[in-house]
Amino acid sequence: MRLWICIALLCTVLCASAERPAIVQGMIRAGQFVRDAVGGAKDMYRAYKDMREANYKGADKYFHARGNYDAARRGPGGAWAARVISDARENWQSGVSGRGAEDTRADQEANAWGRSGGDPNRYRPKGLPRKY
Repeated sequence: MRLWICIALLCTVLCASAERPAIVQGMIRAGQFVRDAVGGAKDMYRAYKDMREANYKGADKYFHARGNYDAARRGPGGAWAARVISDARENWQSGVSGRGAEDTRADQEANAWGRSGGDPNRYRPKGLPRKY
């Protein structure tokens, strides 16, 4: 009986430490990418929701940077989601809002700053409540 328990434990240890086939590793990475992307989209939405709630003049760039920063910290999937959402928003907004190319360029600068790991507080306006 003890011999069979030792064999079972040895098999468990060997199987747990064995390398997974490449296809399984690829599937795991793909799953992590998707999980990161969904989390990144949620981070972007939370930053947008906070921006709308704060309704604070001059805080737009801060929330752009913060959403991208939070999303990118999740990993490659989060950074991808942040880039896609930011680019889509800016492309749509530049055609609808009429705020011009300069505002779009400044927004994209804040987006890139956040995605690259830069501190979003660089764009934080004075007086913005600590809640954000």
